[in-house]
Amino acid sequence: MNFLEKKILSDGKVLEGDILKIDNFLNHQIDVGIMRQIASELKSRFSDVPVSKILTIEASGIAIATMLGSLYEVPVVFAKKEATANSTDDKYESHAYSFTHRKNVNVYVSKPYLSSTDSVLIVDDVLANGEAVHALIDIVRQAGGKVAGIGIAVEKGQQNGGRILREEGYRLESVTIVEEMDWKTQTISFRKQ
Repeated sequence: MNFLEKKILSDGKVLEGDILKIDNFLNHQIDVGIMRQIASELKSRFSDVPVSKILTIEASGIAIATMLGSLYEVPVVFAKKEATANSTDDKYESHAYSFTHRKNVNVYVSKPYLSSTDSVLIVDDVLANGEAVHALIDIVRQAGGKVAGIGIAVEKGQQNGGRILREEGYRLESVTIVEEMDWKTQTISFRKQ
């Protein structure tokens, strides 16, 4: 059992509707030590891959991406979920269904921040159905860049996102994969990796 699986078992909670509540350390309140360990683990798993940019989506992936960007010493770019007054009209745009928010969202990256010369490591906190990751892949493609890999903290293996991305040929590394969880018994099991 790895450090993240232990943390999920000690501090996580399963909610009805296939929700894994880990916001007390991963994506609302941030445990910096756990973030550091996640970033280090992902860096070691992708040590053989050249990376010029880290790309994530706001807001929950930013903490992991920032720590990973520091390890790689490369810029971190995050896709915004809403156009803002200070964003340019010149941007890449894609869309995704947010499992957490239960709605479709448009995501944007200003064109100056991704280019055809970039080798991009996509990073996020949780992978469910893969919609957010597919939106980021679409943005990298629009820029003409290369997806170097996809790094995830927690993959929900009982959902299809990881399987689909692997079948599409992407290198996907998840620090932990939840195989099953039951909100009535509060049990969580993990896939052996």
